[in-house]
Amino acid sequence: MLRGLMNLFSLCWKPFGPDGENHETNGVLGGGGGTTGGSREGKDGLLWFRDIGKYGSGEFSMAVVQANQVLEDQSQIESGQFGTFVGIYDGHGGPEAARYVCDHLFSNFRAITAESHGVVTAETIQRAFRQTEEGFTTLVSELWGSRPSMATVGTCCLVGVIYQQTLFIASLGDSRVVLGKKVGNTGGMAAMQLSTEHNANIEAIRHELKELHPNDPQIVVLKHGVWRVKGIIQVSRSIGDLYMKHAQYNREPINAKFRLPEPMNMPLLSANPTIISHPLHPSDSFLIFASDGLWEHLSNEKAVDIVHSHPRAGSAKRLVKAALQEAARKREMRYSDLRKIDKKVRRHFHDDITVIVLFFNHDLILRGAVQDPPVSIRSALEH
Repeated sequence: MLRGLMNLFSLCWKPFGPDGENHETNGVLGGGGGTTGGSREGKDGLLWFRDIGKYGSGEFSMAVVQANQVLEDQSQIESGQFGTFVGIYDGHGGPEAARYVCDHLFSNFRAITAESHGVVTAETIQRAFRQTEEGFTTLVSELWGSRPSMATVGTCCLVGVIYQQTLFIASLGDSRVVLGKKVGNTGGMAAMQLSTEHNANIEAIRHELKELHPNDPQIVVLKHGVWRVKGIIQVSRSIGDLYMKHAQYNREPINAKFRLPEPMNMPLLSANPTIISHPLHPSDSFLIFASDGLWEHLSNEKAVDIVHSHPRAGSAKRLVKAALQEAARKREMRYSDLRKIDKKVRRHFHDDITVIVLFFNHDLILRGAVQDPPVSIRSALEH
């Protein structure tokens, strides 16, 4: 079975077409074949990577390392006439919600954008999130009789959209995007976090939850040194997790650990993303999108320094390896020994980690260059 999975993984990482471009064919990458322009993709144990490739506004690097028995992270890059869309979906409770979002969020975004004649706004992105949450809710309702556990599956979502000369960032949960920004003519690079994180361990989020639920003194509970909503879940916003949003899903037969002792009068979690817009500036050099598994071990500044101090090719893989080396150091073990630990057991040492680095070519951005053929890449390695 493992060999079969490995064969499936290799299909998901076929080479791109000429000059690093790629067009998805029948859901399998690399339909055009051809060379990779000196770049490469491959696997190293539980680590899969794409060292370098091209998208509409520059180049990208991509990597994912698995820790769970089933990979719960999903991610995608889409680039074409509309601009560029990047998504990182960090699932919890299972892979189903992250896979659903990877299947539907971008297509919902494209359909909604088409209705507004190709114009992208914060509202079009918000509508795409809302439509995706509604679609997943419908799916859970349909499966309630046969798979009630689907009500306890959810995913964080981090989305970046480059439209003309504006970058939109939309976030649910605690994945993070950090901008590497040139500091004048010093040659230095500053780290600027662009996303908002929704995690009960952040004091501002606990304050927000208490304001939204003034009559619930147990809305956030400290358990084993970790703040959680109702003592159950750390993130306060997600797609899915319907057992924390709709009373009809917080009952038997879902697992007792998810069931609340008192009736749910209003949703405890939200699927409404925080969205910011950032006008792109020539000093904006690159973006690091990553699930929280990376930021658990690397600071914003350290991650930006790693990207800035090395060649572009392999940037995402380099960040993942740096996080794994730090995870090993914290456990007083060698990185080489950590690499030998198999998935599932590996989760005791680190989370699934997904990283996408986008490098900006401002000449392309100013020209309004369009990616042709379009790029469509997914890292759904167990999909």
